[in-house]
Amino acid sequence: MAEGENEVRWDGLCSRDSTTRETALENIRQIIVRKTECLRLVKETPYRPADGLSNAVSLDGLNKLLAHLLMLSKRCPFKDVREKSEFILKSVQELGIRIPRPLGHGPSRFIPEKEILQVGSEDAQMHTLFADSFAALGRLDNITLVMVFHPQYLESFLKTQHYLLQMDGPLPLHYRHYIGIMAAARHQCSYLVNLHVNDFLHVGGDPKWLNGLENAPQKLQNLGELNKVLAHRPWLITKEHIEGLLKAEEHSWSLAELVHAVVLLTHYHSLASFTFGCGISPEIHCDGGHTFRPPSVSNYCICDITNGNHSVDEMQVNSAGNVAVSDSFFEVEALMEKMKQLQECREEEEASQEEMASRFEIEKRESMFVFSSDDDEVTPARDVSRHFEDTSYGYKDFSRHGMHVPTFRVQDYCWEDHGYSLVNRLYPDVGQLIDEKFHIAYNLTYNTMAMHKDVDTSMLRRAIWNYIHCMFGIRYDDYDYGEINQLLDRSFKVYIKTVVCTPEKVTKRMYDSFWRQFKHSEKVHVNLLLIEARMQAELLYALRAITRYMT
Repeated sequence: MAEGENEVRWDGLCSRDSTTRETALENIRQIIVRKTECLRLVKETPYRPADGLSNAVSLDGLNKLLAHLLMLSKRCPFKDVREKSEFILKSVQELGIRIPRPLGHGPSRFIPEKEILQVGSEDAQMHTLFADSFAALGRLDNITLVMVFHPQYLESFLKTQHYLLQMDGPLPLHYRHYIGIMAAARHQCSYLVNLHVNDFLHVGGDPKWLNGLENAPQKLQNLGELNKVLAHRPWLITKEHIEGLLKAEEHSWSLAELVHAVVLLTHYHSLASFTFGCGISPEIHCDGGHTFRPPSVSNYCICDITNGNHSVDEMQVNSAGNVAVSDSFFEVEALMEKMKQLQECREEEEASQEEMASRFEIEKRESMFVFSSDDDEVTPARDVSRHFEDTSYGYKDFSRHGMHVPTFRVQDYCWEDHGYSLVNRLYPDVGQLIDEKFHIAYNLTYNTMAMHKDVDTSMLRRAIWNYIHCMFGIRYDDYDYGEINQLLDRSFKVYIKTVVCTPEKVTKRMYDSFWRQFKHSEKVHVNLLLIEARMQAELLYALRAITRYMT
């Protein structure tokens, strides 16, 4: 537990029983009152240099508690906890102690806060989901509050994540969170790294491991190479990678442990994509989520500049006014018309197998040249990069430097017939949970497109899914890849490739520039397709390598 919070028990606030929560809140209130009184006495006592450090530590400890209370006052699904947390904060403020306020504008930098479901205004079914999530994690995180646009998917996602992190399994709890840190760090995702650093410490993880991967056990260090290749170039994974982990003498992984680790790595690589793709804001109680400074006259934030979120852009969009709205309206109409034409072509003629194979190769080759104008190298911060090795290793397209990667034919090795059963055999029930999540994301539809209703979107969803797999060299023999260029325009392809391959480079400008007439809920839905297709692609390469090792 973070310093300053080690004497506070937050667990009671997760209880369904209001009396238990009330007792826990009173204990927290008393601890904060004691700390506040100590600080007041310090202020009134003549200053001695020797006291400086201990006073700073005391204030830091109190500030961490206050930041946690601020989070509870905004994000706890239990009304009594929200209200009492707010009351305690105001009481502290009345004693002359500065209290924190949230930074930013809600769970996402890309989606206006007013369009996201506010905690406290959810219906009974959603409240149960929020309460379950809070009980499991002790927080209702910003990822959950953005995914809530799609409750059916969110329920499956939370159930899967809970099983991976907290239920019985081959790996000890602290290993699970450390692997989550390693995976998120590959994409410099400080949001996920910070969350799991706290979780790692909470379940008894050794703080020394957080000083760098070289301080973790050799067994976890050995996982670094697989983490690196899986995150950036999964087509390079071979059975030799697997053999090296399973036959490392006293540092060996068992097959069951390795499958658990692979699922965690792919889960957090993909979740990093969602975090950046939807512009997830730092959690209120974490660094960057709150400040103790009073609000300034201007709300303009320097971090917006570095993320490509210039307020100037918004002014330009607004000044374009009717022209932009009109253009985006025609984009939707044109997309609808293309879907209709492709459906008619499907019914009239079917391309030969040779033609289908040729179209796949063309699309795979063209996907290499889809780059964003913001495609600069992102230098990882030290606090994130220490959790992985070889910081220069990143995504590379298939044929760079003359390297050729054979096409991965789904007909030879697929999730449904091969991967699912292997995971379920070595890590029971997880294959079922992941499979359900894949199916929900792929089949999820409200039969709407922007302002249109009663639309069959299956063709569009399949194009998005298959384009992602195409970027990873994965081919479906029965799919006509010529449809992708018809349905996905360049700005959309840039967004897809950036979110999936180099998510740390996503900007608000990219998010805003594709499907301009579509709702935010539809763009979040796109992100769900992206992360599940990415996770399945990584799993296919890793599980095929494990299968080859086993045979």
